[in-house]
Amino acid sequence: MTDTTAPAESPRLDPVAGEWRRVSPKYLTIDLISNLIWTVIMVGVAVVAVVIFEWPPLGWLLPAGLAVIFLTYAALTPRRVRAIGYMLRDDDLLFRTGIMFRRIVAVPYGRMQLVDINRGPLARAVGLAELKLVTAAAATAVTIPGLPFDEAEQLRDHLVAVAETRRAGL
Repeated sequence: MTDTTAPAESPRLDPVAGEWRRVSPKYLTIDLISNLIWTVIMVGVAVVAVVIFEWPPLGWLLPAGLAVIFLTYAALTPRRVRAIGYMLRDDDLLFRTGIMFRRIVAVPYGRMQLVDINRGPLARAVGLAELKLVTAAAATAVTIPGLPFDEAEQLRDHLVAVAETRRAGL
């Protein structure tokens, strides 16, 4: 496993004390590239719409606005990626994400029904994967992105083994 543990933060910023494991720093590149691709597509469609439909000069604000939104999102991406983490506890897995609107989800081991590993082409190119945890509750959609593939496999095997001992899920 890689050294992806997070240092302890202040209780105000990190209400759950413990050893949080962060996603790989390579995930930052994946996130920026995938968002850049979508931005180029969206700005391209907006430019084509402005040219084809002969919108007034103010119509150029749409592609310019999309570009500004991407630049703002790209500037916040390093901090947003650093905020993603998970913690293994005795009875559940905690997952956190978000900067301004923080989300912390506890997934009880006994409630897990499926642990899935997904790898897109960009993630495969840098050796990353995402781990998806499925429970019976539809609102519990926990996907841990940016895990090194070996770590994702070890975590999947660990979660399946722990869930089988609880005999309520898998």
